[in-house]
Amino acid sequence: MLETITIKDFKKQYLEKVINRGKVQFEDVSFAVSKIISEVKQRGDAALLSFTDKFDGVKLSKDKLAVDKDEIKEAYKKIDSNFLDVIKIAKNNIAKYHQAQFREPWFVETSKGVSVGQIMKPYKRVGLYIPGGRAPYPSTVLMTAVPAKVANVKEIILCTPPQKNGNIDPYILVAANEVGIDKIYKVGGAQAIAAMAYGTSSIPKVEKIVGPGNIYVQAAKQIVSVDVRIDLPAGPSEVLIISDENSNPNFIAADILSQAEHEPGTFCFLLTTSPEIVEATILELKKLIPELPKKEFASEALEKNGFFILVESIEEAIQLTNKIAPEHLEIQIKNPKSVLDKIENAGSIFLGDFAPVPLGDFAAGSNHVLPSGGAAKYYSGLSIMDYVKLIDVIQSTKEGLNGLKECIVNFAQVEGFQAHAQSILKRFDTGE
Repeated sequence: MLETITIKDFKKQYLEKVINRGKVQFEDVSFAVSKIISEVKQRGDAALLSFTDKFDGVKLSKDKLAVDKDEIKEAYKKIDSNFLDVIKIAKNNIAKYHQAQFREPWFVETSKGVSVGQIMKPYKRVGLYIPGGRAPYPSTVLMTAVPAKVANVKEIILCTPPQKNGNIDPYILVAANEVGIDKIYKVGGAQAIAAMAYGTSSIPKVEKIVGPGNIYVQAAKQIVSVDVRIDLPAGPSEVLIISDENSNPNFIAADILSQAEHEPGTFCFLLTTSPEIVEATILELKKLIPELPKKEFASEALEKNGFFILVESIEEAIQLTNKIAPEHLEIQIKNPKSVLDKIENAGSIFLGDFAPVPLGDFAAGSNHVLPSGGAAKYYSGLSIMDYVKLIDVIQSTKEGLNGLKECIVNFAQVEGFQAHAQSILKRFDTGE
């Protein structure tokens, strides 16, 4: 919809649709996905090979499900030689950011003689899902694998669909090898999720599944979540830009297209106080779209889910932003940091003219696996916390326990737990 709309008309015509955009209706695919999962549980590798033939058009033998060392060596010959330097830069930045999230064991004295704290323990085995439909995503390999490495996950496996030639895209293979993935499997879709959730003779069962995917992958993750941990809802990409009269419409248009080219289901929003900015942005978009290799994706995304909204104030823009809860939020106003504390719901925030979304997508170090579809109201982006368990630790001296004895016994008696009270009182029984 390449036209300006007032905030009043947007709220009346589109707000409900936008707020509910993430409520994916799995009914249309859940039966088919459940059957796929059941088949994999019953038939294991045979089901994986059958589904790979059916859905990907690739015939594999069981001994070719896992990528071997020769395939990885060959992949290095097929990539641009500069790509290794690109991986190193991104990998270092991603590691630095996620290492800052790591916590050593800590304790605090809550009462005299009583200390409580937490220790961080990683999952033993994690499964990564990397999509391979519309394009290869080596950056997503880094975003999902590097924090797992920082968290000290002992084993990381990766599933991704094969190309028509039966191989994995070389950029994905190289990225996976560079970050130390233990095993890579040529399996995609719901069948890959089932394999990682329940295990087959070739693919080991994991404790957690991480990574984005299409509606079939997302439905499969929801179904298997009763048996294995999963991460956040990550659907079609989206960007929301807040701007004022100081903004650069050429930057805004470029940033909108950087997300619209992902797929036709992308949502793009511009909330601005300036009629001149929104008009100039739309003109620039009309000029740029025909030049894009993926102009069909961008055109359809903007026609279906492009909203150019004129607001009366930045405050009004922020209020609407918090209702929409975008995956990516760019704030391109005179002093973007001045409104940061007012943002309540966003997957990731980009401040100023020189922090566009692709900076976070590839190289800044923050994670690009983010909640979309409004899920930023409830979820955070992928982080080291997705790869660890936090275990509480309690220690106490006799004096410390004595100091809390009356409090504990009182609670136990009120709640009818006599043995709870006795476990405390026995320690101070003078008849012992």
